[in-house]
Amino acid sequence: MTTSSRASDKLFSPLSIANGKITLKHRVVLAPLTRNRCLPLQKDEPGHYNRVWVPDSLVAEYYHQRTTDGGLLISEGITPSLEGNGMSGVPGLFHPAHLAGWKLVTEAVHAKGGYIYAQLWHAGRTTSEPFSGKPAVAPSVVPMEGDSGRVPPGYEGPVLYADHPPIELTKEHIKSTIDDYCNAAKMAMEAGFDGVEVHGGNGYLPEQFLSSNINKRTDEYGGSPEKRCRFVLELMEGLAQAVGEENCSIRLSPFGLFNQARGEQRIETWSFLCKQLKEKLPKMSYVSLIEPRYEQIHSVAEKDKMISSWGLDPSTINLRFLREILGDTPVFSAGGWNDTNCEGVVESGEYDALLFGRYFTSNPDFVERLRLGKSFTMYERDRFYGPFEDRERGYTDYATWRQQERVRTADATAQMEEMAAEVEVAA
Repeated sequence: MTTSSRASDKLFSPLSIANGKITLKHRVVLAPLTRNRCLPLQKDEPGHYNRVWVPDSLVAEYYHQRTTDGGLLISEGITPSLEGNGMSGVPGLFHPAHLAGWKLVTEAVHAKGGYIYAQLWHAGRTTSEPFSGKPAVAPSVVPMEGDSGRVPPGYEGPVLYADHPPIELTKEHIKSTIDDYCNAAKMAMEAGFDGVEVHGGNGYLPEQFLSSNINKRTDEYGGSPEKRCRFVLELMEGLAQAVGEENCSIRLSPFGLFNQARGEQRIETWSFLCKQLKEKLPKMSYVSLIEPRYEQIHSVAEKDKMISSWGLDPSTINLRFLREILGDTPVFSAGGWNDTNCEGVVESGEYDALLFGRYFTSNPDFVERLRLGKSFTMYERDRFYGPFEDRERGYTDYATWRQQERVRTADATAQMEEMAAEVEVAA
């Protein structure tokens, strides 16, 4: 769709994050997008499969293409340990090879004047031992329903989660898990990332602690909204001590259903969490929130039914209550934003920046197209997630609008020359 220029919109005005350490030149942010394009550290052998995946020059080129001067990119989910990995092709931040690989990426982004945060992602119960080589972990022994959808190494088909249930994290294991996050954050900063973002939504480990249908603990980590927030708060405090609170951020999905998160007391839980985050980490870089009615796999009708079951009105549900709690901490929003619905959102004061994902995959110059009102190349859903032998296909092979325009101009010129030649021959 082609629209008028948005160059004067507040979306393209500066924004201060990281407690003033970073000033973005615009507020169009690349959302964290799993792409499964990283390389295996070693070849698979019978009975011994690779579990470590490393970014390389192709991954660096992908981020470089999507970098703008003064723009912010959030990396794909990066695992802090083998235990937290849920898929092939997903990179980590726990092996020396990861440090070298991510340096390629951050250097490519900084070369164009951009900024990049590393999203730390622990799958928790959404992975299983056939994928990671280690037992899955969770706040309680509550396995996912159904199967993995993907085929683990050495298997002929997807595996049932119930056949590989998670183990309940002991208090010692909780501490070591937080240590894994902190070590990953330190490596991220050493690799040149400008900050870290905890993936605290979408049904992954932090949200598993927040969700009453998954967290069945009766100790200090479960049993009430306040106690279910403890893991996330200890995690964020640990990260703040490890790399500085101004370099820390978190992504939350307060009303999300993804990965079978069906917890109740949503308002109470996320209100308490954000109040505590604001109190304990007042210099936190930003908080990224996923829109209440947005879902990746559920229809609007299904989501509205669930929202109603919580005693909330789907037609009026919003995140303003968290915006008020967070005060001057920058608040980002993700979930279905595109060129047709982003106008005036930042001006409303509800959010400070917007994250865009799907169209960023197929438009490396997404920011410029949005600013100038240029049409977008449609994304290819079947090329979102690898691994693929032809890794660059649907990843780094999309043209910018300027490149497309040059091709169209060249084609038009060639056609006119051909027509002129035909006229000359006929004459």
